[in-house]
Amino acid sequence: MLDKLISSIPSKVDGVLIVSEVNRRYFTSFPSSDGILLATRKGSVFLTDSRYIEEAMNVVKCCEVAELKKASEQLPELCGRFGVKTLMVESDRLTVSELKAYRKMLKGVLLTTVGTDRLIDELRSVKSEYELQSIVKAQRIAEKAYEHILGFIKEGVTEKEIALELDFFMLKNGAEAISFETIAISGANTSKPHGVPTDKKVRSGDFITMDYGAVVNGYHSDMTRTIAVGEVSAEQVKVYETVLEAQLRALATLKEGIKGSEADAAARDYIKEKGYGDFFRHSTGHGVGLEIHEKPNLSPKNDKKLQSGNIVTIEPGIYIPGKFGVRIEDMAIITKSNCENLTKISKKLTKI
Repeated sequence: MLDKLISSIPSKVDGVLIVSEVNRRYFTSFPSSDGILLATRKGSVFLTDSRYIEEAMNVVKCCEVAELKKASEQLPELCGRFGVKTLMVESDRLTVSELKAYRKMLKGVLLTTVGTDRLIDELRSVKSEYELQSIVKAQRIAEKAYEHILGFIKEGVTEKEIALELDFFMLKNGAEAISFETIAISGANTSKPHGVPTDKKVRSGDFITMDYGAVVNGYHSDMTRTIAVGEVSAEQVKVYETVLEAQLRALATLKEGIKGSEADAAARDYIKEKGYGDFFRHSTGHGVGLEIHEKPNLSPKNDKKLQSGNIVTIEPGIYIPGKFGVRIEDMAIITKSNCENLTKISKKLTKI
């Protein structure tokens, strides 16, 4: 990963200063709450404090590792050793005060924020085999949790109980963490795309939307299923089938070279055609990796072409305020000719 970063540095730049936790982990494969990664053409050093130094020495193989004692002295010394005059720094993940502090300690070095995050996002968006396998493992845990929760849900259980049961099952069965705050909502609450689980009890005739995921080796999974409790109305079935068809159409477009906006349009246009255009209020999907939301996005605004190795969600939804909502979400990896759906759980409307 680090070699790819260094080889991608513009010719007029000597190196990159990485200070954010997630990007440090991406390039070193080492998780830590504190540290600095200096990557240059003439050498690279990962600095981390005494809490992590022993493990970092054993784990980090891509560059030199040294104990972080006083950055204001160590960074200028390292820049001098590697002949650094210009450094790219993260802009999206640095505060103004942090950037000011780095400029103060590196007075002889020009720090530029131009293009850094775009470069890193581009590298992170194309997954390695290790990243893919980690995400797949996380997804399989989430799928087992789904199978488990179908036997747990019944009339009278609360949304909070469903969310907690999903979390507990995933953590008990191999997840190192949950991907984000689990969404488990029912009835009229399903009209809120990111509704928060409440003490509301599940009733017959409700839709239940569950959006959740597991983390393995730092990598996230993400899936959503909407199920029915007992018999639901003809309108609910119609909306469900509309969302499912929209999702299938978006999946069918996915391959290297198409724009994120084209994949979004495949789902969005169908939902509009069926008369529910005003009720689809978010993008069709997003990238997934060390963070739950990464590049690329499947949105009307993204005209950038997808690449082989991108892993994206496909999650159209229809949300009718005060009544109900439906969202169905899979993850897929982009290939040259199509995509591979990484989500293996059925999308047929399940009734409990």
